[in-house]
Amino acid sequence: MSEHNEQAALFQWAKYNTAQFPELDLLFAIPNGAGLTHHARANGKRFSPEAAKLKAEGLQAGVPDICMPVARGPFHGLYIELKYGKNTTSPQQNKWIEALRAQGYRVAVLYGWEAAAKMLIDYLEGKL
Repeated sequence: MSEHNEQAALFQWAKYNTAQFPELDLLFAIPNGAGLTHHARANGKRFSPEAAKLKAEGLQAGVPDICMPVARGPFHGLYIELKYGKNTTSPQQNKWIEALRAQGYRVAVLYGWEAAAKMLIDYLEGKL
């Protein structure tokens, strides 16, 4: 598995669970890793033309991977930073996480699609 595979599995799960949770139709991915990673910048690599175009359009590194723009309880919406293996959040991601929390969003850093699916269910059921 990889972060890509975990995220794809989560969206496949969401697709099959929209009958129970119609709000899952609003779940979307944020393609913030497209050439803007800390690793690429730290190694002096140039961005691909597509990544440069996305950056010019406002793409920002560090934004969480997934957004559920549905209000529940005290939260305006839910952002998920999906990780795999021993990966941890970067300083840029931590900055975004804290800023989003300060604006009233629920933000979670989760490992694996199953943990993300459980978080989505708990969030949509108002258990958080």
